[in-house]
Amino acid sequence: MAAPWLLQLAFTNVLRTACRRGTIEIAAAPPEPAALLSLALRFQLTSYDAAYLELALRLQLPIASRDDALADAAWAAGVGVLTA
Repeated sequence: MAAPWLLQLAFTNVLRTACRRGTIEIAAAPPEPAALLSLALRFQLTSYDAAYLELALRLQLPIASRDDALADAAWAAGVGVLTA
């Protein structure tokens, strides 16, 4: 699979637009590394996916994902999952 470097700009622009509209908020506080490692090991997730799960748990919000492993981990951790 390949994508042009422009994809990074497109993704950044989506985040910028969402932040300006107030429809997304970037978490200011980073998670504790030990919490990420614990979630990653417990649910066999990447560190990146563990970060999304940790934030959902901390904010008590559902997670939006089409990734089966992350969705399964979220359900197992008691976090709702939004799919489209």
